[in-house]
Amino acid sequence: MHPSEPCFGRLAGDGRRPGLGEECFHDLLTAPGGTRIERIVSRGSASPPGFWYEQDWDEFVLILSGAAVLAFPDGTERRMEAGDYAILPAFYRHRVAWTDPDRETLWLAVHMPPQSPDAPELGKEPGTSALP
Repeated sequence: MHPSEPCFGRLAGDGRRPGLGEECFHDLLTAPGGTRIERIVSRGSASPPGFWYEQDWDEFVLILSGAAVLAFPDGTERRMEAGDYAILPAFYRHRVAWTDPDRETLWLAVHMPPQSPDAPELGKEPGTSALP
């Protein structure tokens, strides 16, 4: 296919299907500079014990179907179901604590270009606090 032609797909039907305890990842779109849109399908999976994501990019995740629980180092957890989204800032530690074992959980993730740890937050002036 010529790169200037449209590409069509189906988020819920295209791609590999996970077995129980598995996740499948598929990049739908990548752009110069590091922006990436990813389809994730999981079923009864979780991050390994003691593992934390601490990525150098902002991430937007949207649950399209199924359910999941995100966990954070302070012990808080957030249950997410279809229609729920999270914006995870760069370097914000998190993990997937649970995904529904009885049905597939379909995620849409948007990964923004990487940042340096001292980069100002979007919409914030350098040297200001992110806290109110």
